[in-house]
Amino acid sequence: MAPDDVARPEPYVQPDPELRALLGDARTIAVVGLSSKPGRPSNDVASYLQEKGYRIVPVNPNEADVLGERAHPSLLDVPSDVQIDVVDVFRRPEFTPEVARQAVQVGAKLLWLQADIVNDAARRIAEKGGLDVVMGVCIRMEHRRLGV
Repeated sequence: MAPDDVARPEPYVQPDPELRALLGDARTIAVVGLSSKPGRPSNDVASYLQEKGYRIVPVNPNEADVLGERAHPSLLDVPSDVQIDVVDVFRRPEFTPEVARQAVQVGAKLLWLQADIVNDAARRIAEKGGLDVVMGVCIRMEHRRLGV
């Protein structure tokens, strides 16, 4: 199979009215895998979200501070007084079930797996824990498209 023939995973997205409400109600977004390097997709997306008024909580064990915010090694290390609304994930699909478990544990409302990241086990874990789930699309692109 040629590289262009590789099947991309199917996105899993809420209907526009629900997605608009979820993003409109959110205030704090934990970005798992956020890099401090400008030009990296995680940094570009988190910068955009920060510019739009969201509080960004970096989650990356290899970072100390990103975009002026203290980074945390995992979602479980974020102080309990920080209410995480959205967990936006920039990790390979095989790592997302553990992120989903942690998102449930910290009481997040929405698990968002970025463009081309889809994992049905992570989706099931999150939904069983009461979270809404979006997979395989970029939060920045959807935010712009919906005009939130």
